[in-house]
Amino acid sequence: MSGRSSAERVALAAQNERVMAVFEGAGFDHIAPDILQPADIFLERSGEDIRANSYVFTDPEGAEMCLRPDLTVPACRYHLMHAVRPDSEARYCYCGPAFRFTQGGRAPSEFGQAGIEWLAAPDSEASEAKVLALAIAAVKAAGLKRFRVKLGDLNLFHALLDGLDMPERWRRRLIHQFWRPQAFRETLARFAAREELSRTSISPFVDQVMNKDAKGTQGWVESECERRGLAPVAGRSAEDVAARLADKAADRSAHPLAPEAVHAINAYLAIEGDAASALRQLETMARSETYREALERYRRRIAAMRAEGLRPEDFFFAAPFGRNLEYYTGFVFQIEADAALGPLQVAGGGRYDDLLSDIGSPVPVSAVGCAIGTEQLLAAMGGRS
Repeated sequence: MSGRSSAERVALAAQNERVMAVFEGAGFDHIAPDILQPADIFLERSGEDIRANSYVFTDPEGAEMCLRPDLTVPACRYHLMHAVRPDSEARYCYCGPAFRFTQGGRAPSEFGQAGIEWLAAPDSEASEAKVLALAIAAVKAAGLKRFRVKLGDLNLFHALLDGLDMPERWRRRLIHQFWRPQAFRETLARFAAREELSRTSISPFVDQVMNKDAKGTQGWVESECERRGLAPVAGRSAEDVAARLADKAADRSAHPLAPEAVHAINAYLAIEGDAASALRQLETMARSETYREALERYRRRIAAMRAEGLRPEDFFFAAPFGRNLEYYTGFVFQIEADAALGPLQVAGGGRYDDLLSDIGSPVPVSAVGCAIGTEQLLAAMGGRS
């Protein structure tokens, strides 16, 4: 941001003021979360882009810290430090810098984010529709006239997998790879393979634990590490290594994923269209009670959007869309606009119900929010505000 001209800085400040007026006018409290954050939260719960490009360092006492690479996690930590109860309803808004390293200077290392986080809202679908409506209202207030809205629903995908016959570890792996299309396809193909899986560098170790239980596998790993003089690698303990080998051994002896299950997954991921008509395609996938419950939440969300004055027919739903942040658990959205150098993501958000528990809340706390990239928004309007 320091390389901007005086006119650009003035335009950015004026734009941000209009964005924040929308959020504050809707009853969200303006907060300023800490810039310095514990690194492990981001490294464990965010996407690959954040993990690879965070500014991480060790403080004098040996704790691993980072400059905040986004403001959602800092806002959640602010809530846990200041709320009377973790599960008390709270609505926060913020506008400030975040920091991510980029190779070759393709984008600024410091960039602005303005956003909202709604914690412990009493009505999940109504709060999701309201956050989407506020994000749209904010970019419009900033002056953006032409944009596209893209939607996804991770909860539907999780519910689909729950209704298919497969080992639980396979479900976890497919969910973990959801944000990586090529890796997801390769993982699915391995689970469906009827021929013997090709051997890799880890195969000889898997051979050694094929008939061992969890305790025996861990004991073998510990003895091998001691015999070879090996130290833990990348923070993995002997228990972590043993668990991975046990999973590999179980995969080798498991029945392949049924063709019907592979077809169901591929059919689901092919669903796309406007958010209203996509409902008809999603209904054809109903195989379990869990999926039907997720589908009912989708219907309620569509109704809540209409109640907010939004037209779901104007939004594009894509089943494979999940945004590249691993803490999302359900509804997700993204606002895109065309700029001189191509499409720009100017805003995005969604539901992340597990995050507060992951960072220390003793009770579950539902959460939904969004963030606007303030420089991207200005660029989408040609640098004018």
